[in-house]
Amino acid sequence: MAIVTIASFKVTNAESTNTGTKVEKSVAWYAANSKEAHDQNKECHDNPNIQSTPECVNSLHALQIKFAGGNGRR
Repeated sequence: MAIVTIASFKVTNAESTNTGTKVEKSVAWYAANSKEAHDQNKECHDNPNIQSTPECVNSLHALQIKFAGGNGRR
């Protein structure tokens, strides 16, 4: 019997704006850019004040997906 896990997460634009405003990177972007996801996750781990920001939430979620094999199984 297969167990299916459905996760909900926010997907955001991964591009920078012309004004220099930082735009959140999506879970998909972090999943495709593992080094950046690891770097962001380390920064978030080292700084508890930013752990609830979209950058931290998205990078952690992408790493969880990659380590779980992308299908939610653990």
